[in-house]
Amino acid sequence: MLKLYIGNKNYSSWSMRPWVLLKQAGVPFEEVKVRFDSFDSGSVFRKTMDALTPVGKVPLLVDDGFTVWDTLAIAEYLAEKFPDKNLWPQNVQARARARSICAEMHSGFGALRSACPMNIEASLPEMGQLIWRDKPAVRADVARIVAMWDELLTQQEPHKSPMLFGSFSIADAYFAPVAMRLKTYALPVPASITAYIARLCAAPGVKAWTDDALLENDFRDFEEPYRLSH
Repeated sequence: MLKLYIGNKNYSSWSMRPWVLLKQAGVPFEEVKVRFDSFDSGSVFRKTMDALTPVGKVPLLVDDGFTVWDTLAIAEYLAEKFPDKNLWPQNVQARARARSICAEMHSGFGALRSACPMNIEASLPEMGQLIWRDKPAVRADVARIVAMWDELLTQQEPHKSPMLFGSFSIADAYFAPVAMRLKTYALPVPASITAYIARLCAAPGVKAWTDDALLENDFRDFEEPYRLSH
């Protein structure tokens, strides 16, 4: 069975992507959660992950002793290992577009990720208002995301559907943590985008992750730039 190492579900946006993808696709896997105690070299987290991967980070996929790190590499590995699951869109142009937007997420949107770290359990609309007012780079990131999603959601077949590329795909799993950020900080987006976020959050894989995150009750102060306590 596949083994997936992840961090705290409330905070670990990168871990969320492959976990949600596997869960949504119905691929059996063993979850190994490595609690965020700190990211210092002497922490239990770092010692655990350093022993498994040269980058010392989550997520990490282990398949019969073979390790795959980095979310895009994990997604590609799973797509090749389980071709019947159609994790990427089947249409060649749609598949290329899906890869493009996942790569854009992977390397971009630094302002949004920095100012609005994922925190599923929290509700921070007041902080979101300040961030929106004071950080034009965040507004630019959100504008790009809205334009991207809106284009895909309003196109004719094969794209037009409740999800970005028809049925749930790697692209939806990849942007699930973005949806969490938009919700937590109540950043202003059009009604069509709010509706997509609601559909995405209702998808079984996403809902399973968020349900677990809400039950974690593990406040990590170094992951909390805006709260002093739970």
